[in-house]
Amino acid sequence: MANIKEIKMRIESVKNTRQITNAMRMVAAAKLRKAQENIIKARPYADHINNMLRMIKLKNKATDHPILTNVEGKGKSAFIIVTSDRGLCGSFNSQIIRKALKHIEQHPDADLICIGKKSYDYFRKHSTNVTEKYINLFNEMDFSVSSDVAEKILELYLDQNYKKIDILYNEFKSAIQQDIIVKQLLPVKPIEMEDVTNLDFLYEPDEDTIIEEIGRKHIKVEIWRIMLESSAAEQGARMTAMDSATDNATDLIGELTLRYNRVRQASITTEIIEIASGAEALQ
Repeated sequence: MANIKEIKMRIESVKNTRQITNAMRMVAAAKLRKAQENIIKARPYADHINNMLRMIKLKNKATDHPILTNVEGKGKSAFIIVTSDRGLCGSFNSQIIRKALKHIEQHPDADLICIGKKSYDYFRKHSTNVTEKYINLFNEMDFSVSSDVAEKILELYLDQNYKKIDILYNEFKSAIQQDIIVKQLLPVKPIEMEDVTNLDFLYEPDEDTIIEEIGRKHIKVEIWRIMLESSAAEQGARMTAMDSATDNATDLIGELTLRYNRVRQASITTEIIEIASGAEALQ
């Protein structure tokens, strides 16, 4: 059985750990509130520009623009994996990686594009298909950063002759719920609508230019929205994980305190018995 000093030191150690996890929980909660505000602001614009581009695709089925059309003869596909840059967020990253591995089994030749240090750290050791990495982006969540990433991804799609690019990320639902989403980023799929207007669109300056401009805006906004979704989901997962860790530390402190009191009581009892035995021996 551990002595009193060892138990006391362990109690102090767990108390220090609890202070750290509680502080991390509060920081994650503050960041989550900010991330929620950003995602609420970004979703409507992202949805509208997405629907606009899909509507153009639906109304112009003859277009052969690569942003909207699967061009025959293209080569392999690419797969974007979005994780966090840091850990201590429960199963947030491990679930994404497990889902990514299942996708890679079905598309073994796909090039991997890692957004987030955790996905890059894993796949650089377990795959030779990592072609691009974007790490330490979530420390400074800014549209200009995601815009640069979107431009590079779009250029890769056009220059590397990819037939499609899929993306995997955590979509934020609540602090305790995140949905893992896998969807096709490029080319843009047409929207499915029953009631479509019969009006023809008039383009100024021309159709290809409009598709090019809206297509680039769509990719930039979509990457920005996905990074915001992932960031909010990460903070929610970290807040939940740190809250659970704080509760576990509190329970452990209670157990150690009880053990400390029992050991201390046993020690006092032993000392009393020794003193009584010594006094009786003197008589």
